[in-house]
Amino acid sequence: MVVTVGEPSCAWESMRAVIAGPLPDIAARFSRLLAERWPHEALVIFTKECTGRPRKVAGSDDIVSRVTIDELAALKQSLALGGIADEVRAFGNGPRRLWAIRDSSDTLLVVVPSRAGLGNVELDEVAALFGIVATSIQQQVAQASPDYLAESRAASSERARTITELTEVHEATLSAILGTLRSHDLDDRRARITASETASAALIALRTAGATERALSEEAVTTAFARLQGELRPILRHSDVEVDYVEPPADGRPLPGEIAHAARAMVRAIVLTFGGQPVLTRLRIAWDCDGSNVLIEVRDQGPGSVDRNALTRQLSGRLQTLNGRLEIESIPSWGSRVTLAIPLDPPISRPADHLLSALNPRELEVLRHLAAGMRNKVIATELGVAESTVKFHVASVLRKLDVKSRGEAGALAARAGVV
Repeated sequence: MVVTVGEPSCAWESMRAVIAGPLPDIAARFSRLLAERWPHEALVIFTKECTGRPRKVAGSDDIVSRVTIDELAALKQSLALGGIADEVRAFGNGPRRLWAIRDSSDTLLVVVPSRAGLGNVELDEVAALFGIVATSIQQQVAQASPDYLAESRAASSERARTITELTEVHEATLSAILGTLRSHDLDDRRARITASETASAALIALRTAGATERALSEEAVTTAFARLQGELRPILRHSDVEVDYVEPPADGRPLPGEIAHAARAMVRAIVLTFGGQPVLTRLRIAWDCDGSNVLIEVRDQGPGSVDRNALTRQLSGRLQTLNGRLEIESIPSWGSRVTLAIPLDPPISRPADHLLSALNPRELEVLRHLAAGMRNKVIATELGVAESTVKFHVASVLRKLDVKSRGEAGALAARAGVV
């Protein structure tokens, strides 16, 4: 196909729309893109990168609401990296025809085709499109933008609360069943044995499910630090800087996934800022954990010419989202030191958190200005866009937050910590 300059390609414009919107809704946008050529009932994206919501779903609630993490993990393990399958298997509480694709990024796509979509299908083409989506997810998570962190933290908090409640309820119920069935007052020995085995298996399955959720939502602090070293290696490869890594304690508390992503992203930003100085001979990067916070220190032996204000602006969005603390010291001819403290436990969830996760990055920018009491003309100047564009974004923000006025939106933003 020959495309002349200036001639838009609908397919690629649609793909651009898929990867440009808010991460929580990426499955719905990808589903709409596929639906015309490949009709389907449901679509699930499963990625360990998104620790807050490892499942991104679209389509029939009867299917997607019944798909478990264990099912998805088992399906992914049945495929090699880059593998594609077209098969019938148990999925979402019933046998279903599935198209499954495990991208080279280790992200899984599962599509449940409808009857109209069961003809000849070139799954290689679907896999190629999904590769772009998977790479976009990976990059958005690696950047650990404030809106991603807010959505992930809210989801992690809600999931942890739900898991704890369910575990307590089911353990109490099943333990009571076991206690009753083990009683010698019952005569039917075989019934007691069978019921005891059933209840025991249910307890094991429940605890295993909790362990699977924790494995997806947490990183050992030593693993997170090792991944940081791997991410810094290409950045420092061509420099003469000597780097001292001070590892966190091996028995340190595991990091929630969003904290691990944010910590690595912020250290990368600090290292790049330090590397922009005229002379840099040595870096010291240390992580520690006091039980409630992950503590990070980056120190250099350099000219002490780091732009403190610019670095503060670069880190403040993530830190405010995670309620973290920042200190920057820079002494001419001596060097610079940056310390971060990020709480491991999320604050008490607020009703606005789930609404904010629906806003895209530009809408969040507009909301921050609304919270500061700015008018459209001032916001347009700040963002470098037309005033009509700001009006469009404001209307979208009000609709998504389900409020009627700019004042209500600003108040909601203030309560949610958007500043």
